[in-house]
Amino acid sequence: MKKTLRIGHIDLSFHAASAALVCTVFEKYGWQVEMTASPHEEMFKRYGKGEVDMLVSAWLPASHDVYLAPYQDNTVKLTVLYHPYCIWGVPDYVPVSDVSSVEDLLRPDVLLKMEKRILGINPGAGISRFSRTMIEEYQLADSGYYFENGSESACYSTFEQAVSEQRWLVIPLWHPQFLHHRYTIRALEEPKGLLGGQDEATLIASKSITETFEPQLLAELQALSPGNTVISELDYLICRKNKTPGQAAEIWHQHHYQE
Repeated sequence: MKKTLRIGHIDLSFHAASAALVCTVFEKYGWQVEMTASPHEEMFKRYGKGEVDMLVSAWLPASHDVYLAPYQDNTVKLTVLYHPYCIWGVPDYVPVSDVSSVEDLLRPDVLLKMEKRILGINPGAGISRFSRTMIEEYQLADSGYYFENGSESACYSTFEQAVSEQRWLVIPLWHPQFLHHRYTIRALEEPKGLLGGQDEATLIASKSITETFEPQLLAELQALSPGNTVISELDYLICRKNKTPGQAAEIWHQHHYQE
């Protein structure tokens, strides 16, 4: 009888890509994997209730530490899959001489060109929390800027449409993410340090389930660290090439083991 593992991931495409890579490792060792997704805070609550055995992934310490803290004592950190960080970015056709930092958004000449709505994703995301603070701390609202939560697809398609029309806009984003695989997005300097710095995307699991892992399986999990560029590529395959997370992971594995 196959051992069963319940993997939970945050309900965003690049988290699904990471989870698919983890899933392939377990399937290699004969495990049956049940995969589910939920928004950020909800997924951590489900993990804390024992509804999932493993969570892909916790961005620590800045973005998700507040969600993981209540369950820290029963958690094993298995590996760092990649090193995410949040940005406020602009398309590369926006001249760096005009806009190089968040503070430049308040320049009179920039105010004439830059769109005032800064569209993000769901409210529980770290970048959403950080962005709301940015609006306040840089006093951007006084000049008409505002942050708005939106769907993942709306955030990305709004950026792509703006690029196609060469419009100036700010996108609250992060690495890794599929837009970086296709576009050059310049991160704005952010002197107040409100975007959380670089996190570690950590594969976490309950202590009880890790005690059932075979030594070879555990070693392979601990060695799994695809990095930002790979996750951005997988995310691109999912979001713009219509691959399932499993198909994207399989494509990566084929290339990886051929090299």
